[in-house]
Amino acid sequence: MWDNVFPSFLIGLREGLEAGLVVSVLVATLVRSDQRARLPHVWTGVLAAIGVSMAFGAVLTFTSANLPGKAQEAFGGFLSLIAVVFVTAMVFWMRRSARSFSGQLKEKVAAALQMGAGVLVVTSFLAVGREGLETALFLWTTAQAAGESAGPLIGAAIGLVLAAGLCWGLYRRVLKLNLTRFFTITGSILIVIAAGVLAYGFRDLQESGLLPGGDSFAFDLPIDAGTWYATLVQGTLNLQPRMTWLQVIAYVGYAVITMTVFLRQTGTTAPAASASEDKPRRVPAWSVPLAVVAVPAVIAAMVIAVSGKKTENVAAAVQVSAQNCGKGFTTPKPGRQVFQVRNTGDRTAEVYLIDPASNAVYGEVEGIAPGTTRSLVATIGTGSYAWRCVPNGGGSVTSAAVRVSGGSAGTAVIPLAEKELEQPLAAYKAYVDKGLAALEEDTSRLHADLADGDVKKAKKDWLTAHLRYASLGAAYGTFADFDGKINGRTAGLPGGVEDKDFTGFHRLEYGLWHDESASSLAKIAKQLADDVTALREDFPKQDFDAGDLALRTHEILENTLHQDLTGSTDYGSGSTLATAKANLDGTQVLLDLLRPLIDARNPKVTPAVDTWMKRTAELLRDPKPLDSLSPAERQKLNGTVSQLLEELAPIPDLLEIRKAG
Repeated sequence: MWDNVFPSFLIGLREGLEAGLVVSVLVATLVRSDQRARLPHVWTGVLAAIGVSMAFGAVLTFTSANLPGKAQEAFGGFLSLIAVVFVTAMVFWMRRSARSFSGQLKEKVAAALQMGAGVLVVTSFLAVGREGLETALFLWTTAQAAGESAGPLIGAAIGLVLAAGLCWGLYRRVLKLNLTRFFTITGSILIVIAAGVLAYGFRDLQESGLLPGGDSFAFDLPIDAGTWYATLVQGTLNLQPRMTWLQVIAYVGYAVITMTVFLRQTGTTAPAASASEDKPRRVPAWSVPLAVVAVPAVIAAMVIAVSGKKTENVAAAVQVSAQNCGKGFTTPKPGRQVFQVRNTGDRTAEVYLIDPASNAVYGEVEGIAPGTTRSLVATIGTGSYAWRCVPNGGGSVTSAAVRVSGGSAGTAVIPLAEKELEQPLAAYKAYVDKGLAALEEDTSRLHADLADGDVKKAKKDWLTAHLRYASLGAAYGTFADFDGKINGRTAGLPGGVEDKDFTGFHRLEYGLWHDESASSLAKIAKQLADDVTALREDFPKQDFDAGDLALRTHEILENTLHQDLTGSTDYGSGSTLATAKANLDGTQVLLDLLRPLIDARNPKVTPAVDTWMKRTAELLRDPKPLDSLSPAERQKLNGTVSQLLEELAPIPDLLEIRKAG
């Protein structure tokens, strides 16, 4: 988060100082003109400008969130370009106007005083509103580049607070600041940041398909993007370890040209050299922008020289069809390759780049329609390679194999056939059936407790039954409407906890822990028991997709993180940590059944998963209420579950049912 603070801090400081200076001059002019009664007009315009700026930011966020994927990329790309234009115009205008804009503004205020209150409101609104709109746009683009909003917002807030302090000091005459020098220095830094925003915007437009060259990379540094130094560079300068030629040209071209013009217009260009040898030569102004661009390039070159550069080549187009799979495929060069796969047949097909000896998959394109071209990225190393085409409704066709020598091959996944999941699926169905039988007894006991008026015992038996249901989490997709009846929540129900459709475990939980009568809850418990019985009878006939088993290894705990560990599923019992432990146990059952299939494809996955499963189980050992945890304990628990999800993430891909075999 903190790596994304600096660019927004700088824009908040600059724009806040500009707007603050405007307000300071307005207020000072009115005070010295004995027009204090007009001050509310200034503040009215300022507040209106702030409101419009915040609304503009909200509109940008809402509009982007409701666009489809490609449109989001295009929207973000265009706004990034507009933000660069605004920032560039702002740094040039403020550098030119720093010395004289106070006097110009005083003239406008004097004219406004003669024309009435409305004009004074408009003057303050326009003066502050321009800065506010620029700030909102730039913050939105930096937040998009950062992938989150906390860092940019914190940076902007710090910058605005500091700007307010500086303006107060200048107004009270307790602080002196060389505005020309300040805006020159910050302008130079902003030009570098804007170059990164420009490159990011061009990448968005490439990913949206509006600009070409999305697969033509100038460099792809073998650097982990998650390291602190890579994150810092990305957050401050928007330089990425992997950039296209268009991004690099845009970044370098903008930075060099804009910086040269900017510094030349500041009057820092060196005078002609004297013939006297006693006079030292001044550094030419063009050396500064050259250094700004050259230093990162030199550092990148050093990194490449030390660690080796990944190469990515755009390979020749490969044509695929049911009659001729892999036409145009020749022996590729080692390294990262981008294959342009074009379906020349008349049926939609799945296309795989495989090792024909083991059927291991190096890359795949699913659902490529006739007449369309899709990119397939694969790392080529020593080994055999062939194309396998599987058209809809037809048999697979495999191209002739080629042999490559040199380089380290990328990870290949052994394809999984649906029949390989038959045994784990049968075992899991038996586990669920046994669990439903026990759950039927649990809910019958719960109903009996409430029928007898024993609320204390009902609370204990409620928890037992609910945790048993939670441990069957992998089957929730097959339970269909029964899951909503048995374990539904109030989300989407207009009546909330009073809604007639709020039934099952959580309805009982709310009633038991909010002192509802046992007699009224007995009816709800009876309905719960009946629904469980109906589910148990229906389950053997339900269609359980074998492919869901691998997905559930990740999804169960993902739901746990976003629901149980946030407290949104707690209706009074304080049992969400116990539910999380039951979900963890249910995930463990799945992992035990799928372990042989996972280990056959990547033996490194399960040891890492086991480590983080144990750590999570240790943190959930004491099922106390979630709100009794300290902030540090909650952060540790959320971080541990998040890391466990990272380790579980490869499993659905490893165990995806593929037709390549």
